[in-house]
This record gives sequence, C-alpha cells and structure tokens, in this order.
Amino acid sequence: MEQRNHYFFAVRIPDDTKLIMKERISQLKEIISFSRWVHYEDIHITLTFLGGAETVKLDAAVRNVKKALKDAKALPLKINKLGFFGVEDSPRVFWADTEESKELQIIRKKVFSACEEAGFQLETRPFRPHITLARKWNGASVFQIELLDVWNKLQPEPLLFQADEIVLYQTHLHQTPKYEAINRFPLQS
Repeated sequence: MEQRNHYFFAVRIPDDTKLIMKERISQLKEIISFSRWVHYEDIHITLTFLGGAETVKLDAAVRNVKKALKDAKALPLKINKLGFFGVEDSPRVFWADTEESKELQIIRKKVFSACEEAGFQLETRPFRPHITLARKWNGASVFQIELLDVWNKLQPEPLLFQADEIVLYQTHLHQTPKYEAINRFPLQS
C-alpha cells in the first residue's frame, strides 16, 4: 500500500533557537520519560494541518496563503513553559508553550482561511500554539505535573525568537528529520 504524504503550514523556528531547544530537549530527556522525542530540526508551530493533499488543492492553498500573507509582518514569540495533551498521569503529547500573541492568532487565521478557500476540510478545535517536543509517556510511574516546572530551571527567562517565515512542510515518516520545507512564505521585517 502506498504511503500518502501529509502536509501542514507552520511557523518556522529559527536555527539559533532550534539549537537552544536541542540543548533543552537533551536536558529534558534526562528528567522526563517519553517514548519518542522530536528531532530538534523538526520543531515548529503548526498553523494548519492539511493531511494528504491532491496537487490541485495544495497548489491552490499555496497561492492563497502567499496572497494572504503578502503584507504580514514578522513577529516576536516567547517560549515560556511546558505543557501536555492527554490524560494527566500518562500524557500523549509533551510540548513547549509560547506566550499569548495576537499577531500569531491573526497569521494563523489568514493561513487557515486560505486553506479552507482551497477546499481543505480543517481541524475545528481551538488553535493552541505549541512546539511538540515528545510523544507517549513511558515513565515507570505516573506522570507528575510538577515535572513541567523544570522549564523554569533550564530556561529562567522566556526564550525569545523572531518568527519571520511561514513554511509548507511535507512529512516523510521514515526519515529523520521527518519534515521537509517545500514552500516558504517570508514575513516582512
């Protein structure tokens, strides 16, 4: 059976921030037990997940996003704490949070609308910007919520970065890193 590629639009995390996050991930691995950790080159903030995509719809989404973001400005973001999705004693997704950003919400809305106009049926859950770090808790005991406080020891100040590019990524499940940037949308300085 042929594996269909998946696509998503995301905020690209700058390389210097990825290197800092690589160090933080390495430190977190020593303290917090998850089955699968994200390769540092794959970290990003997903704006819209498209899933498998026909070429015609994907091309339309690219055109629409390019048009929607033509005047969009780069924005500062701050990674400021850890969180998780799933059951508290056995989380399925472990992530780093970003401080609230009205500008990020606006950019996400533009990308989301552009993809809907291209004919994509998109996730309707509220947008929760985050950077996935790991998946599937595998600790010997239940997850302790206090473990999230370790971020303040590793990174006492929020980690500031400039989000200056939106990227269309293609997923390659059997590669590391697994996300390939196939289209880039620079944000104005």
